[in-house]
Amino acid sequence: MPSIHHSPLRKTDPESLYRIVALRTDVFVFEQGITSEPELDGRDLDPTTELFWTREGDDVLATLRVLHDDGEIAHIGRVATARHARGRGLAADLIEAALATCPGVVDISAQAYLENWYARFGFVRTGPNYIEAGIDHVPMRRTA
Repeated sequence: MPSIHHSPLRKTDPESLYRIVALRTDVFVFEQGITSEPELDGRDLDPTTELFWTREGDDVLATLRVLHDDGEIAHIGRVATARHARGRGLAADLIEAALATCPGVVDISAQAYLENWYARFGFVRTGPNYIEAGIDHVPMRRTA
C-alpha cells in the first residue's frame, strides 16, 4: 500500500530525495522532452518549499512540490507519476494532501490537457493558454 510523505528538502531523507529527482527527470526530461529550462531550478532549496511524494517499498511512485512565495499564495508544481504507476489515483492523493496543507489561495500552471482533471479539485482557469517549455499550459487557481 503506497504511503504519502511530505517535508521540506532539508528534512527529506537522501534516498527519497534521489528517487524524487530521478522520477521528475524521467517524466519531464526523458518522457516529455523538456530541456529548455532546468528541472533542478533551485526552488526546491527554498526554506518554505515542501516536497510531497508517494512511496511504495523503495519506490517513489508520484511526487509534487508546493512553493510558498509570499505566504498568502501557494503554487503546486512538478506533479509527476511514474509511468508504471499511472491510473492508480496517486497524483490525486498527493494533490489532496498538498491542498490540506494550503489553507489559502493555490495557483497551478497546468498542462492544458489536464485542465478538467485539476478542476475536480476546485481549480478554475484564470487566463488564456500559453506555451511553457514547449507545452501548452493554462493558469489555474483554487481559492479557499
